[in-house]
Amino acid sequence: MKKLLLLIAIFGYSVGFAQDKPFPSVSVLGTGTVNVVPDKVLINSRIEHTGKTAAEVKRENDKVVDQVIKYLKSQGVASKYIQTEYLRLNKEVNYNTKDTMYSANQAISIELVNLKSYEKIMSGLLESGLNRIDGIEFMTSKKEQLQSEARKKAVLNAKMKAEEYASALGQRAGKAVHINEVQTDHYQPVYRVMEMKSDSSGQQTIAPGEMEVTVKVNVEFQLD
Repeated sequence: MKKLLLLIAIFGYSVGFAQDKPFPSVSVLGTGTVNVVPDKVLINSRIEHTGKTAAEVKRENDKVVDQVIKYLKSQGVASKYIQTEYLRLNKEVNYNTKDTMYSANQAISIELVNLKSYEKIMSGLLESGLNRIDGIEFMTSKKEQLQSEARKKAVLNAKMKAEEYASALGQRAGKAVHINEVQTDHYQPVYRVMEMKSDSSGQQTIAPGEMEVTVKVNVEFQLD
């Protein structure tokens, strides 16, 4: 019985040792990139007023916010694309003059699903009293589709690299044994031109250029 247990223990150790033995492999980073012209834009705007009383500045801000939201809805912008990011009311004291001032500001993000409407809506927003633009972000409605294309390109790029390494060693890259997507900012605008001019009828004030959707993957291939 003792001999049988000893044989089982030795056999189990041998199997475990064989399983732990590393197999020859090559690990590479593959990158896939797809370019696209954006068809949406996110406007990060702010309404800001200063005055001598908190009630005064809040009243002025609320009035403009109401006008801005009503204007956007009149242009067909759905409520789900209009979002208040934050609302602030601050008290500021000049310790030299002892004067007290208040400032109110409300940040509103506005998503336009039709980039062609940007010029008209931006002009209307300024006329409605919006007095600060913190930036704009170009986007695409085909994000998921483009990410899928980029993933396929990334895997093929990894395979090409692995084959180059293996070939230099007189070997061949076999089947993939491990794939891991590297978490990066897949959705990144590349601004070829960003031009802001004074608005006037028919004048183009932005040039969106192209967007870049990138995926990176680590792939390990078995060497044959």
